[in-house]
Amino acid sequence: MPPDRALSPTLLRWMMLGEWRARPSRVVLAIMAIAIGVALGLAVHIVNRSALDEFARAVRTVSGESDLQIHAVSPAGFPEGLYPQVARAQGVAMASPVVELAARTDTGGQFTLLGVDVLRAAAVTPSLIGRRPGADTFDSSEAVFQADALFLSQDAFQALGRPVGARVTVTAAGRSAELQIAGTLPAAASGQALGVVDIATAQWLFGQIGQLQRLDVRLQEGADRARVENELGRLLPRAAELVTAETEARRSDNLSRAYRVNLEMLAMVALLTGGFLVYSAQSLSVARRRPQFALLRVLGLKPRGMLRQVLIEGAVLGVTGAGLGILLGVGLAALALNLFGGDLGGGYFAADRPRLVFTPVAAVVIASLGLIVALAGSLLPALEASRAQAAVALKAGAGDAGDPRRAPMPWISVALLGAGALAAFGPPVGGLPLLGYLSIALMLAGGVGAMPWLARVLIRPLRRLRNPAPPVALAVARLWGAPRQAAIALCGIVASTSLMVAMAVMVTSFRGSVDEWLVQILPSDVYMRIEDATGGGIPPEVQARIAALPQLEAVDFRQEAPLRLAPDRPAVRLIARELDPATIKEVLPLVARADIPVGAVAAWVSEPMADIYRLKAGQRLTLPIGSGGTTQVWVAGIWRDYSNQFGAVALDSDDYTRITGDRLRSQAAMDLASGVRPRAVAEAIRELLPPAVARQTDFAEPRNLRAVALQIFDRSFAVTYALEAIAIVVGLTGVAATFSAQTLARRKEFGMLRHVGVLRRQIVLMLATEGALLGLVGAVAGLALGVAMSQVLIHVVNPQSFHWTMETRLPWGLFTILTLALAVTSAGAAVLAGRGAVSSAAVQAVREDW
Repeated sequence: MPPDRALSPTLLRWMMLGEWRARPSRVVLAIMAIAIGVALGLAVHIVNRSALDEFARAVRTVSGESDLQIHAVSPAGFPEGLYPQVARAQGVAMASPVVELAARTDTGGQFTLLGVDVLRAAAVTPSLIGRRPGADTFDSSEAVFQADALFLSQDAFQALGRPVGARVTVTAAGRSAELQIAGTLPAAASGQALGVVDIATAQWLFGQIGQLQRLDVRLQEGADRARVENELGRLLPRAAELVTAETEARRSDNLSRAYRVNLEMLAMVALLTGGFLVYSAQSLSVARRRPQFALLRVLGLKPRGMLRQVLIEGAVLGVTGAGLGILLGVGLAALALNLFGGDLGGGYFAADRPRLVFTPVAAVVIASLGLIVALAGSLLPALEASRAQAAVALKAGAGDAGDPRRAPMPWISVALLGAGALAAFGPPVGGLPLLGYLSIALMLAGGVGAMPWLARVLIRPLRRLRNPAPPVALAVARLWGAPRQAAIALCGIVASTSLMVAMAVMVTSFRGSVDEWLVQILPSDVYMRIEDATGGGIPPEVQARIAALPQLEAVDFRQEAPLRLAPDRPAVRLIARELDPATIKEVLPLVARADIPVGAVAAWVSEPMADIYRLKAGQRLTLPIGSGGTTQVWVAGIWRDYSNQFGAVALDSDDYTRITGDRLRSQAAMDLASGVRPRAVAEAIRELLPPAVARQTDFAEPRNLRAVALQIFDRSFAVTYALEAIAIVVGLTGVAATFSAQTLARRKEFGMLRHVGVLRRQIVLMLATEGALLGLVGAVAGLALGVAMSQVLIHVVNPQSFHWTMETRLPWGLFTILTLALAVTSAGAAVLAGRGAVSSAAVQAVREDW
């Protein structure tokens, strides 16, 4: 017996480079699969990091050098009497009061209007002090104290389209005033449309006398921060909350965390698909080189030497693909920031274009994942190469070394599928559906692993056909006798198809549910909305005149405002509208309801709010509204809402007015009299509205609102569609490469068939039949696995990420097209790959046997 020998570097390099020179397309495909997965993951991470950094920079612009901030929990603000209490608190060096309102101009420009005390802001938030043109430093002259002086950031200048010195009509909180653009805010961050006036001007002109929306606080040097926070916390009414840099960072992170984590997970699934393609490439490579490995074993090469050979090849593929993926990822991130912005179409941040922020640590981590996936894809082929018996391999040559009489056992795959099903029932981890994605990964691995068994199960009925055509009989016999080779070809099909089907079912279900929801919540003929009406709206006397119009049969006036329930969470939406418990199911899509005490205030909370704040129907809830600072309400029901991801709470309009004293309304739903046109109603209402309010008022019909909502939905899922397309392209390319490699490895088989009288066209037809059958098997498996994975996305990932539920809707048309496309594409790939393999003479194909 020859002694055991190690694989020398020269031999290792010779075998690897020789194989790659012989089959370069397969190597390039494996590298590109890893590169695409790494690039997608890195690009999503860079875009998210860039957007969050830009958001943090914008927050720092507004907060300046303040150590703490006190925010109003609603646009109504809090009493300014809190300001001197905070300023005198122990450990506070300076407090700067701020009025903060959403504003727009007569030119249509929108910006955030800030009223500041210039003397105090200069010490706490100097970035909010304006500068006149030509001044080298921040302006401290009397210009900043002028009652009509307005200083704008660069983005606000672009939105308004007016030069310095121009006068503009600014509308905020339902009131209008003429101001003069006096200068700029040079320290404002890009993407921040800000306008700054003196605080007295803001309070007087826009109805905020006695109210503030914010206090910026700077601490004394050496002050105990925790003690100051506790002291300020005791001073605050329920209408205000203490905000730190940490809570603001968590709030901004929570704003888009679920969306970006889902995109990153989808990118990782694309990387996992690349791993299956690496497995396919390495398996075919090992199968083709089985005689070479067997010869090396006879010559004394240790089994671990062959194991090391295949793993090193996989590592080289992974390193090359990861390096290429980093470069591609940076380019994709730059392109995505330019096309979609920092939220990738999700609508979470302003429509600016953040600067690209490259993080080397994240690049190394994601590249390492690419390397791990490539090694994992090479592990099974490496183990097979090391365990192959030399004598059997030398005799069998290249191809499927298994015994066709042994039926493949699916037990490991069943275990993986079962583990995936169990993981789907797990709770969120850190507020994210990590176990849901683990469930998808396990199901994907189990489904792909079951392919040898499933291929035989689906092909078994074809073996019972009586007198089939020779090409069909040969194709069925080949797939039955070499199930492992069939499984290798199916890996790319099933992985990419199941991913596409899962996403398609989820998106179809989501879109259908949104459309159905829009129909239910938009039953009226015309809807009116006052843009940027925070703190303002239509007064009661005007409401009465509108309701008396003969063109209207009924009108429901509504009010909406953001309400902050926690410092580190985005605001929920407070909605006031007519809500009759007897007819509530007609206006709100309820998913739960409970009886509440007689005389209690009924609150109807949305699914996201119930999920985020752990609320149930029949539970008591404290809202920070009302003259006493808080109001106790009861959760009378929970309703489905797709428009407010972070929650909404609806109160009856009369209850809202009694609690808050707010009789203004910023929205209305109107039913028209017979024969009345929506445009005529809009013109009649505009004549009744105050001029400042009329300029902000928009009218829309339900069909237009639905179209806009669905357009926003499609834009939000644009990146998802792109990931689906990439997965399918990679999968189909893998199918073509797999067939090419297999047909080239079967030259001797084709030569022998030619010797026994099989015609060349019959071999080509046999290959087309094999391809079509594999495509159909892959389609059936991919559809079944994809539908199962879609249920995890619909009932686990979406509720845990976005707190939305939906009903499953299956796109049968897409399923039919996909099945036919896979069968035709696979058959075409097999024919194109096989024409070259059968073109040589039969004698040359079997010359190694002589």
